[in-house]
Amino acid sequence: MPCALCGDIIPTEVARCPACGAWARRRDFRAVGVAVFMLLGFNAFIALGSGISMVRLIGPLRDATRDTYDPAVTWRALSPYVEVFILGAVMAGVTGLLYLGWLWRAHRQSPGPHRYGRAWVVLGWVVPLGVLWIPPRVVYDVWVTSGRLRTAQRHVAAAVVGAWWTCVLLGILLARLFSGLGVHTLPDARLAVHVGVAAAACQALAAALCMATVFEITRAQVARET
Repeated sequence: MPCALCGDIIPTEVARCPACGAWARRRDFRAVGVAVFMLLGFNAFIALGSGISMVRLIGPLRDATRDTYDPAVTWRALSPYVEVFILGAVMAGVTGLLYLGWLWRAHRQSPGPHRYGRAWVVLGWVVPLGVLWIPPRVVYDVWVTSGRLRTAQRHVAAAVVGAWWTCVLLGILLARLFSGLGVHTLPDARLAVHVGVAAAACQALAAALCMATVFEITRAQVARET
């Protein structure tokens, strides 16, 4: 394998270039993949913890009555979760930047064919309406062209990518809905808690499914280069 820095040949059994000491591309790509995987795991952990914490509010609200319900107390219990979702969005943005860098390289290293060029790795996330379907197609193409997948494996990849993107969209939608809900009445509070739990669950599942795609694509590409 040629060194990305000096062009010298790096033997497959070593991790650094013997001429300049640079890491082999497979080692560097694997390191980025591990970093993305771990950040996604942290995102999943925060979202899952938020959801479990909100589940504890369902019981008291279920047992409450119109006479015993206190909107002020409920708001004090729920308002921190709005900030948690905002913090989660910031963390997802930071993770997303590293993820795009990893996906850009994975797209370049996969042999293709691809339905979308490499520029769509980034453009697919910012083009209006196109953001609804371009990113999962890019990820799917990279996955199936990174290794020799049988038909059944391609169906599994399509299901995982489809479920991931569905959870991403639902997680964003439900989190925004949760932030705008009030707790003036008992039914409103119950709805807000259930929407918040659903949003956290979707975000945790989206991060976990994205971890699966990162793992499989990184593993396939590193195995192909060795």
